Amino acid sequence: MLFIAVCWSVAHGVLAEDINVAVAANFMGAFNVLKPTFEQASGHRLRVSSGSSGRFYAQIKNGAPFHVLFSADQATPARLEVEELTVAGSRFTYAIGALALWSANPELVVDGAQVLRRGDFNKLALANPRLAPYGVAAIEVLTNLGLREATESKWVQGENIAQTFQFVSTGNADLGFVALSQIGGQGSMWIIPSEFYQPIRQDAVLLRRGQTSQAAQDLLRFVRSSEAKAIIETHGYGWPVGD
Repeated sequence: MLFIAVCWSVAHGVLAEDINVAVAANFMGAFNVLKPTFEQASGHRLRVSSGSSGRFYAQIKNGAPFHVLFSADQATPARLEVEELTVAGSRFTYAIGALALWSANPELVVDGAQVLRRGDFNKLALANPRLAPYGVAAIEVLTNLGLREATESKWVQGENIAQTFQFVSTGNADLGFVALSQIGGQGSMWIIPSEFYQPIRQDAVLLRRGQTSQAAQDLLRFVRSSEAKAIIETHGYGWPVGD
């Protein structure tokens, strides 16, 4: 239905646009599939920036020309909403993220949390909790396991979840807390039970600069379509029940 509506609008005189989209680093794998699908159907073009939600917040506050934000949390879009930098009523949850403890070594993470308790690893990578919600979730897991103090001396923090994943994939850290969506078939992992951390509900919002943009509005409608939901789910995300 969305594709029909989008193509109808372009065919009836609504010019295709180029818009700037801020996308949380953990969601880039899925968005790289969503982007060409949307562009081909709509005629619009997306200029995508990837990074941490905390950095995007600062950039938007300072006038960065983004039309749409796909955040890694709910708090950042809500904060922008309070500060009247978004279009009222446009915010919604587009994905629910999952956290995993991952190593590029296929023989390291074979018994869940025990690898953390043993401490026989060089570095433990996690995203900076001041900037990235997946970092907050990692701290919650370590706290609930009673391992925060025991592991803290081995932490190495990435600015976002993409950099955190890079630390582990290159061997600079033996293991790390990453988004489940980032992991292919390589290495070894423990999918962390959801009771160890608060749900990572990721919200999208139409920013004030995108208020009159047909492309920005079409993109947000597309992400809520059944086709987009299927793509998002195949990349390891959940979807809000009833939405």
